[in-house]
Amino acid sequence: MCGFVGWLDYSRDLRGEQGLLDVMTDTMRERGPDDRGTWLGTHAALGHRRLAVIDVAGGAQPMLTEVGPERRPVVLAYAGEIYNFRELRGELGRLGHRFRTSSDTEVLLRAYVEWAAGCVERLNGMFAFAVWDSVRDVLVLARDRLGVKPLYYAPQPFGVLFASEPKGILAHPDFRPAVSAEALTILLNPRLAVPGETPVDGLREVKPGHVVTIDRRGSHEHPYWRLVSHEHTDDLETTVRTVRELLVDIVDRQLVADVPRATMLSGGLDSSTVTALAARALDRSGEGPLSSFSVRFDGEEADFRPTTLRPERDAPYAALAAKHIGTEHVDVVLDAEAVERAIPLTRRARDLPSLGQFDSSMYLMFAALRERSTVALSGEAADEVFGGYPWFHDPKTVWRDRFPWMGDAPRLADCLAPDLRTALRPAEFEQDRYGSLRNQVPRLTGEDEQNARMREVLFFSLHGPLAMLLDRKDRMSMAVGLEVRVPFCDHRLLEYVWNVPWSMKVADGREKSLLRMAAADLLPEEILTRPKSGYPAMHAPAHEAAVRGAVLGLLDDPSSPMSGLLDHRRVRELADGYGPTMTHVSTAHLLIPLLEVDIWMREHKLTIS
Repeated sequence: MCGFVGWLDYSRDLRGEQGLLDVMTDTMRERGPDDRGTWLGTHAALGHRRLAVIDVAGGAQPMLTEVGPERRPVVLAYAGEIYNFRELRGELGRLGHRFRTSSDTEVLLRAYVEWAAGCVERLNGMFAFAVWDSVRDVLVLARDRLGVKPLYYAPQPFGVLFASEPKGILAHPDFRPAVSAEALTILLNPRLAVPGETPVDGLREVKPGHVVTIDRRGSHEHPYWRLVSHEHTDDLETTVRTVRELLVDIVDRQLVADVPRATMLSGGLDSSTVTALAARALDRSGEGPLSSFSVRFDGEEADFRPTTLRPERDAPYAALAAKHIGTEHVDVVLDAEAVERAIPLTRRARDLPSLGQFDSSMYLMFAALRERSTVALSGEAADEVFGGYPWFHDPKTVWRDRFPWMGDAPRLADCLAPDLRTALRPAEFEQDRYGSLRNQVPRLTGEDEQNARMREVLFFSLHGPLAMLLDRKDRMSMAVGLEVRVPFCDHRLLEYVWNVPWSMKVADGREKSLLRMAAADLLPEEILTRPKSGYPAMHAPAHEAAVRGAVLGLLDDPSSPMSGLLDHRRVRELADGYGPTMTHVSTAHLLIPLLEVDIWMREHKLTIS
């Protein structure tokens, strides 16, 4: 796992730009604490910071090979893991390729040489990479199917800037960040961003499952993967068995590393299943016991308030699961002051407005995990794949003609000043996004109304909400040099479960029935039947009062970038009178984006244009 940067400029010779490339490269130092490398050619420059996970000695980047009679360079910078690299290495070897290292990086480079950009279709993994191909005179940018690993780019008049995180692009003097008023809606609710969209003018993200090529004519984007709907013919028993077999294979593959591994263990069904399978795999290979980690807050026994998405505390269940599975469990206990102090670090990790306490608590848990391990497995995305969230199971929410994951929460965009609301029409904006995404759902001819609607609801959650969760996981983990792998994002599992009828997904009358039945022999009954509970929130009254106070303070601060953009009456009504919603634990949770957007704009000296 690593971070990389670079740029392409067909109008000039970049070989004298080592100093600027070094500055850009070192913005990725947290993502890659183990090594750094750079490469400069006539029109292309690539920089890389490495977190060594596989072939610690031999996987240095950028990695180069020379092709053809003129020995032209093909240069790779890559972040992520290719889980089927051993099979690909064997296939490429039979095609005549020879390898100098045992790294997956070299396999990816040779795969590109053999199949060009089409190599992405053969990859199983989480990845983002850039290849400068001087044979074809083209730069290729690619990202994994679900977008687990990030990759940003900014088109320029004669080429492009690119990086694993925006900060790599922001370090280049040719890119000047700006934000338009139209970006406010997605700044206040990032889940509404469409794939590839960012709130910064001119800054794009390579879409999940896409390849972007840049040549002398400009940039060209095309998808290499999308979900396909077809009839599911397996019976329930076969379906459950197939899910289990897929999960065993996925976890086994994702445990491959030459460094210590661990899991995140909340005591929920998702993380407990991954942990149980990982522990069994390590026991079989004689590499156990497995370390597991969870997070809780000092004083939460007294402060905790149940909500629809977080009905219970994690701590008792995490302890129960760890004891049953036999892990060496670490309970990371955080106090409110530590969580507050870490928030500025999470803003640097994101380059965009943070999620406040939700980012900083995850950052601190990952920092504790990194003291013992370099790789961790997570249960993220099981709810989106199997249908675990409350909004999947509330008929009123499901059949409402808008994004179900919005639940009953108020919209922060409604707190914009009246003239801005008139200009931006946030309600229409949300409905346009809803309609556009609904039109992209891969339909199944002849499907009944219930299954067709649940296919839509699952598709919605696989986009905006999951994209935001995966981005948070990547940014907070890589900020401390930790690689987090996500077994439930394996495309083979998603492709299979996507076509299972909704009646099977709720076969035992509850959420995530398929996963529960597939893990039935792995976990105690208390874990198997535990209700869905989201990532834990801190309920400390002092923290919530501080957030509300800071947001109200914006209204009277003429130096705030948000000054003049907000409807003071609506903000005060929301701050003073709103309680928990299906998705938010408190008023403070709901208000966090207002505060974070203000701080982000101040730090980057941005104003709304």
